[in-house]
Amino acid sequence: MIYESGRPDVEVPETTLHEYVLADAAERGDAPAIVVGDAITTYAQLAADVARVAAGLQGKGIARGDVVALIGGNSAAWAVAYHAILSTGGVVTPINPLLTPDEVAKQLTDSKAKLLIAMGPLVEPLTPAANESGVAEVISLEDSMELGEEGAAPEPVDVSPDDLAALPYSSGTTGAMKGVMLTHRNLVANIEQNQGMASLGPDDALVALLPFFHIYGQTVVLNHGLAKGAKIVVMPRFDFDGMLDIVESHGITRLHVAPPVVLALANAPQVTGRDFSKLGMVTSGAAPLDQDLADKAGDRIGVPVRQGYGMTELSPVTNWTPVEMADSVPAGSVGPLLPSTEARLVDPESGEDVAEGTEGELWIRGPQMMRGYLEKPEATAETITDDGWLRTGDIARIDSGGNYYIVDRLKELIKYKGYQVPPAELEAILISHPKVKDAGVIGVPDGDGEEIPKACIVCDGEVDADEVMAYVAERVAPYKKVRQVVVIDEVPKTASGKILRRVLRDEHGG
Repeated sequence: MIYESGRPDVEVPETTLHEYVLADAAERGDAPAIVVGDAITTYAQLAADVARVAAGLQGKGIARGDVVALIGGNSAAWAVAYHAILSTGGVVTPINPLLTPDEVAKQLTDSKAKLLIAMGPLVEPLTPAANESGVAEVISLEDSMELGEEGAAPEPVDVSPDDLAALPYSSGTTGAMKGVMLTHRNLVANIEQNQGMASLGPDDALVALLPFFHIYGQTVVLNHGLAKGAKIVVMPRFDFDGMLDIVESHGITRLHVAPPVVLALANAPQVTGRDFSKLGMVTSGAAPLDQDLADKAGDRIGVPVRQGYGMTELSPVTNWTPVEMADSVPAGSVGPLLPSTEARLVDPESGEDVAEGTEGELWIRGPQMMRGYLEKPEATAETITDDGWLRTGDIARIDSGGNYYIVDRLKELIKYKGYQVPPAELEAILISHPKVKDAGVIGVPDGDGEEIPKACIVCDGEVDADEVMAYVAERVAPYKKVRQVVVIDEVPKTASGKILRRVLRDEHGG
């Protein structure tokens, strides 16, 4: 059974992402595009900066199809560099600045990046990783803003909507990081689909607290907001009190967050007395949100708090609740399908559609679906069916109103504060410890409603849990750290050697 969106299909423009996002920028003139503290980048300035920096990148030899890595916190310069790269015909591979140099090197090598643009403090520590990966040059994000002559524009490049635009990295439904090939068409389509659910315009203001390197912040906040003329107020570093100040002083109309922010809205004392009168909705994504928590936060601030759903491989959004439907969509749901999006619920064992009202793996088809994983045809074939359905790895159900609920996860990824934590990566590190004979990693709830990595280890002799956690922490980004350790007699496995994580969760998930 194929489920469809109840909203009209969207028409995807035949254009590139940078042309689409910046189409009306010059005409918007002095209207604020990106605000960082007291610094305001107007739409006209944004368009001019992108053109000038793109010309400078062409001077450095960046051409159609070249991959440029971009690593840094949220800033106007990040947005300029992103669209300047696209304007040369290049492909952006965004990198999380929390990654270790070794992790960065893996992404640079796999993506075959030609140039690395990094925020100033990261240039020196990442230069050896870049050299090791064959990157031709490393420049600071700050210096990239000085590229090109004043008033310069890039040489015209024949870029197709079906060319790659972005190459974010995701674990998908397995533990290995893979380059997700997103075309200009994929990303433009998803903005149009989002617009069909939550119409943005020049009177809207958004807070960019979600990182731009993450596809959620990149598509839903930065590019959707700029494409429709909204004001984007950037938070280079998240601060809850600062976010509340911005919501009030800038009249924020849409707030996109991850579940920890909803928890703070529900419980933090400094929320009392704040003005949320301009705010139409709070949308939480990147990780599951508890329904009671969403209701509590919504009641407290007088604004509906609802969930969305998506994944990097889907550019990323497939489900979202429009403001006008907030009263009819339960807080525990991720909402209805976006326009031009189809879904199926499939029995993961048989591959057959489940009966109506029954839970099954969510399969998605639509113009926002990735081309595939970079140079990984087997992984692509495991995720995308021959007839064009993307297996999400999530178990879902649909209610009679067309609202979707994510109820379980087939894939083994742990979601910590919206970041993907592959258990297999942590297990490989754990068993390299001289006292750890075997390991299985599971996600367990903590007191804040988050999912944290817990290591179940088999030891050779006595071992200190803090020592094991420190050993892992030295080798991974902070969000991947193991946060609990338990010593067990044996890691349960199938006959083929696959870890039975469900058994581990049943026995040690408390």
